[in-house]
Amino acid sequence: MTAMTLKARLRETRDALTMQLCTIPSAVVTQALAAAGSDCVVVDLEHGAVDHASAHAMIAATAGTSCAPMARVTANDATMVKRALDLGAEGIMFPLIESARDARDAVASLRYPPDGTRGFGPFIAQSRWRAQMSTYRKAVEEHLVCCLLIETRGAVEDIEAICAVPGVDIIVPAQFDLSTALGVSGQFDHPDFVAAVARVERAATAAGLPLCGVAFSRAQAEALFARGYRMIAGFDVLWLRAQAAEMRSWLAR
Repeated sequence: MTAMTLKARLRETRDALTMQLCTIPSAVVTQALAAAGSDCVVVDLEHGAVDHASAHAMIAATAGTSCAPMARVTANDATMVKRALDLGAEGIMFPLIESARDARDAVASLRYPPDGTRGFGPFIAQSRWRAQMSTYRKAVEEHLVCCLLIETRGAVEDIEAICAVPGVDIIVPAQFDLSTALGVSGQFDHPDFVAAVARVERAATAAGLPLCGVAFSRAQAEALFARGYRMIAGFDVLWLRAQAAEMRSWLAR
């Protein structure tokens, strides 16, 4: 089969990695991001304008590259996870994780019984990974990536237990949602937000879990790497808007 490599890179290397969240329902955009060398794209089924047909095309568009196609689901729900994995996703980004129990449910939804809760039907995914129905489980199950968004007060309060759950691969302190949940929306220098993120960072580091954070500039990326982050993330639509605005600044006055 075509190799799933992201989980191994996260566990076995110290590589710095990039992630792009894809909110635009376009295989062309996703293919360009993958071809540009992105280590991972996340098809955004939670906040993006992406339907399942578009999600399939976007996941398929990463074929022939080393870019891992993941999907962000709308909830920590096994039915939604199953649908995304059956489209060929290499892993799932889970929103609104509140507790260690939520984290265990997330991990279980990536696995088939008796180890998990995923229903069997990789009719589409088998082609993405060049497997067969009979070999798909053995080929992919241990390579699927579990990425947890930490974006609520409850998640911060239970973060040490969350990070201790076997099968979790990436922890993402979600700055926009977390600051909003703390009542300081967008105030990323507020003491409450800074303290919450620091606690998440300590817990993930102690558990040996890679951290991912959003970076909109080289300076932000360097600051994250200096704090021990392994992965930086961006958003396709925000890159596009920022670059279009930059072009406007080139106009003669």
